[in-house]
Amino acid sequence: MITILLALLLGAPPAARPAADSLPAQVRRRIAVDSAVRTGVASWRLDRGADSLLIHDNWSFHAASTMKVPVMVRLFQMVDAGQLSLDKKITLENKFSSIVDGSPYALDMADDSDSSLYARIGQTVTVGELLELMITRSSNFATNILITIAGPGPTTAAMHALGAVHVRVLRGVEDGPAYRAGLINTVTAHDLALVLAAIAQDRAASPNSCTRMRRILLGQEFNEGIPAGLPPNTPVAHKTGWVEGLVRHDAAIVYPPNGAPYVLVVLTGGDVPTEVADRQISDISRLVWGNATAPR
Repeated sequence: MITILLALLLGAPPAARPAADSLPAQVRRRIAVDSAVRTGVASWRLDRGADSLLIHDNWSFHAASTMKVPVMVRLFQMVDAGQLSLDKKITLENKFSSIVDGSPYALDMADDSDSSLYARIGQTVTVGELLELMITRSSNFATNILITIAGPGPTTAAMHALGAVHVRVLRGVEDGPAYRAGLINTVTAHDLALVLAAIAQDRAASPNSCTRMRRILLGQEFNEGIPAGLPPNTPVAHKTGWVEGLVRHDAAIVYPPNGAPYVLVVLTGGDVPTEVADRQISDISRLVWGNATAPR
């Protein structure tokens, strides 16, 4: 009180009170708990991008299965352009070529999060069904077929056109020679958030295609990350990605029942137990939810 009175008498404004504990400060403290985890975060409400959370958002990470979102976007752009039909039938073959030397390789069902397609080798399946499996079950088999249709170069170019200039899609999954040569798909938290925001706001493709993409993302079956930090039954359109002992990611559009939707991307790297990374992602999700849904 004395300090305030002296300030008024001297004609100077009183010192500002310390701001309430900010969301970035809370998230940084949570990140610091797991010192072995390298973390990048990007989040903002879609009704006002200025209310953003950006922490190491331009750090580059191995994309893991988050690269399947850019592939999906490119395919729907092709549908919009009349270059592709979701009803197009593809004969399933477990045979792919390395981008390094063209050498053939096959996927191992034991390393794939979806085994359903392996029992159907030699049969036909539609592009639409492959899209669903690529996102909801993170099927590597579906992805490698679809990326040959979308093309790595055009997929990367499509992301750059959306402003996601640090997204790099080079190849499909389990291309051993390419991995050993350092040719990997990469993303940043900020650029993945840009792509999701474009899907949420009908800018990634036509409104009809964006609606279909959101529906597919809402069917995601792996929910240990961002959804685990939210109230039960909160709609979350998201895509996970992981490489054991290397990275674990989640990238989402979250739909609060009584508020504006927001994007949240949490990328984590480091040789840490899966549960450590999942707990950090869900804890950050819980903090962002509390801020996004707080009364204004």
